[in-house]
Amino acid sequence: MDQRPFEAPLVDSLEVCVVVDSRYDLFIEDAAHPLLKIEHTKRIPGRERSTLAGEWGLSLHLESTRGGERARYLLDFGFTPEVLLRNFELLALDPARLDGLILSHGHLDHYGGLTGFVARHRERMRADLKLYAGGETYFREQWLKRREGGAVSMGRLDRAALEAAHVATVYCQGAQALAGPFTTGPIARRSFEHVLENTYVAPPEAELGHFSEAELSGRLVPNQHPDEQATCYVVQGRGLVVISSCGHSGLINTIESAIAVSGVTKLHAVLGGFHLGPAPNDYVEHTVNELARLDPDLVIPMHCTGGKFITAMQRRLPDRLIASNTGTRFTFGV
Repeated sequence: MDQRPFEAPLVDSLEVCVVVDSRYDLFIEDAAHPLLKIEHTKRIPGRERSTLAGEWGLSLHLESTRGGERARYLLDFGFTPEVLLRNFELLALDPARLDGLILSHGHLDHYGGLTGFVARHRERMRADLKLYAGGETYFREQWLKRREGGAVSMGRLDRAALEAAHVATVYCQGAQALAGPFTTGPIARRSFEHVLENTYVAPPEAELGHFSEAELSGRLVPNQHPDEQATCYVVQGRGLVVISSCGHSGLINTIESAIAVSGVTKLHAVLGGFHLGPAPNDYVEHTVNELARLDPDLVIPMHCTGGKFITAMQRRLPDRLIASNTGTRFTFGV
């Protein structure tokens, strides 16, 4: 895989707002860090009888500045449109100001709110709105195998709904610069990591055939996420910020791919889902060891990261670990 550095965009600052995540703690303690502005959303003035909602999934609102210009993207869309729309409105975010939409991979807990969000807000959004995706596999049907046998469909991203809403899909098959962020393109698999417990997909030959659900369930293969991508920023004076929405390709693989395509070796921050919830303890410890070698200033785990990683970080790199919450705004480059 060609991962020669390209000219990554440079920004003066980056604000990440956690629109959807699994956790919402009304009583989360205020926090401060010399390299990061942290603003936890608690009770919302004028909306004291409403709270943000947490659910399995992830959605992040990204806003960067460069020379007085602002660029805004919504990265991933949570599990359901109901929660995404509720939180987006409570956080006073404006869909009309979005410069684009980014999808990390084709799992329901990351695309589930997308078509409902677009249906609600399309008339207010820019006419040339684009969805930046890693590849065609984002539109494949996903399956979960049951322990007792057989499989259940997790559905697929509705291509027709996006086309009907005049949202063009752009495949980022290599590193691609947007107006502030860049996407990594496919993530190279070079470390000890491998895809952990995951969904399944039908092999190409099965998709072309005519099988009953029972017949198809015996032909499913693990989804290796060949098109998964990370979204990254280079912050002036700070370095590289890597957002691993789920990290099926491996946290270390994701970071090293971002470094390889950007040519930026200073790792300022890594945040998002690291998909270490189902990982055994020795795998988590190996990950933390390799992360220490990469020497990030800040580590902000979300979504599918899992408690074992957070416990290991509290023991090994407590000064780098930052707690997140639904509604929290993190500002880099302050």
